[in-house]
Amino acid sequence: MLISVPLTGCTGEDEDKIDQLEINIQNNQSMMNELNSTVEGLQGNIGQLNLTIVGLETEIITLLLQISEYESSITSLNNQNETNVDLINQLSLNISNLELIITELGVQIISLQDAKTVLEVQIGILENAKSELENQVSSLSLINQDLNTENQDLNEENQDLNTENQDLTIDISELQYFASILNATISELLDTISMMDNSTLDTIIDRGYMKCGVKQGQYGMADIDPDTGERSGLDISYCRAIAVAIGLNPENDIEYINSGGSNRFELLANGSVDVLIRTTTWTTSRDAVLNADFGAINFYDGQGILVNTDEFPDATSALDLDGASICVAIGSTSAGNIADYFEENNMSYQAVNTWQETQDFVNENCDAVTGDMSALVAAKWDIEQNGAADFEMTIIPELLSKEPLASVTRDYDTEWNEIVAWVWYGMITAEELGITSNNYQNADTSKPSIDRLLNENLGLGTESNPLSNTWMQSVLEEVGNYGEAYDDAFCDGSYDGYSGSDSMTGCLISRSGTLNALVSEGGVQYSPPMR
Repeated sequence: MLISVPLTGCTGEDEDKIDQLEINIQNNQSMMNELNSTVEGLQGNIGQLNLTIVGLETEIITLLLQISEYESSITSLNNQNETNVDLINQLSLNISNLELIITELGVQIISLQDAKTVLEVQIGILENAKSELENQVSSLSLINQDLNTENQDLNEENQDLNTENQDLTIDISELQYFASILNATISELLDTISMMDNSTLDTIIDRGYMKCGVKQGQYGMADIDPDTGERSGLDISYCRAIAVAIGLNPENDIEYINSGGSNRFELLANGSVDVLIRTTTWTTSRDAVLNADFGAINFYDGQGILVNTDEFPDATSALDLDGASICVAIGSTSAGNIADYFEENNMSYQAVNTWQETQDFVNENCDAVTGDMSALVAAKWDIEQNGAADFEMTIIPELLSKEPLASVTRDYDTEWNEIVAWVWYGMITAEELGITSNNYQNADTSKPSIDRLLNENLGLGTESNPLSNTWMQSVLEEVGNYGEAYDDAFCDGSYDGYSGSDSMTGCLISRSGTLNALVSEGGVQYSPPMR
């Protein structure tokens, strides 16, 4: 009995092969058990035959002894010469009968020996079959063992593959994450390309209005009258000047977007505002890293400190504020400047980071508040007007930093940035030339510099939307020159526009003797040549 098992290399069906092999092994072992029982039975039969043969041989020997005794009796009778023929004949007959029986027993013995031989042959066949089954079981067991080993190896490989798959899943997840970042970057680049192809100026003209990002509620820069809702301040005048320069109605075609928080650059980058005029300091990192391109500086400021003199009565300098708690706007350049100042002077302070630094100062959550000097002057004036504080206060006179506050547009928006910058430079040039909101219509245009200012486009705008030749006249009509805008923001509004900073009166922040004065007065406000 033979069983053939086809063997192939380990595949995905190895588990089924192993199960089938185990079934074959069990079947062969059952057959071997049956063969063993059959062989044992045949061997028992052979043993019984052997006993029978021995019994017959013993009986033959007994009969031969009887024959020998009968023959001895016959010989003895013959020697006695006695005539006893009947007895002799009877003994001879007995001998013949015994010899016949012996012959029959011999035949039985031969038959039994033949049967024994047949059984022995059958046992040999069964032993050979048994040996063959044992070999097959051994072979199948080895095959099963090899397959189990291979299956174990495959399981280990599968575990490795699962681990690799998990790693790949993590890698894919990371790639998907980086892909999302890349897609966002591509989207930003596409937006940038779109902005490069389409100037913000064209977008504004198509839209019909301009979105100007300002800081709401700072007197002098961008304030709102609570009763009328009317806006005023230097930043507001700048927004209105840009609007009229590009042909918009400043009363109806400007949407002021509150950009007072740290998200002002995000609002600019995502298109929520077209231009940011919001007391924003021009710094290297903002210019280089952010999607921002600075225009003109409309106010040269510096960081100061407004201090509660009930807590620090002898404070006349920032050096007198060792150990003070200081409120500072989150995300502002003031936060870094105050940290640098105290570290450089080996002083300690407690920073109170807040979104409402003035209110926290009034509520005495800090001993002092730091920020742009223009903002501190406006805050002090507002606090005193409202009687909001229960303590005396003073502004420390020294400046801790340079804070050039500038207009900001998006990167790669050249034509729009040029307009934003040159509108301001036009206002400065007008004051330098003595051209005001009251006299521009009668100005002496025989002078080339005045004629260029009042009656030339100077290449500003886009091919689709160039500025009119009289854009600067519109600016002067709406907000006046730089000095007039400054006077409206910080003084009593009586400045004639050409007599100089010393003639300004009622100023909350005087321009005279500061960086915000014209170059002719020792300041740094001046315009590149308009030609």
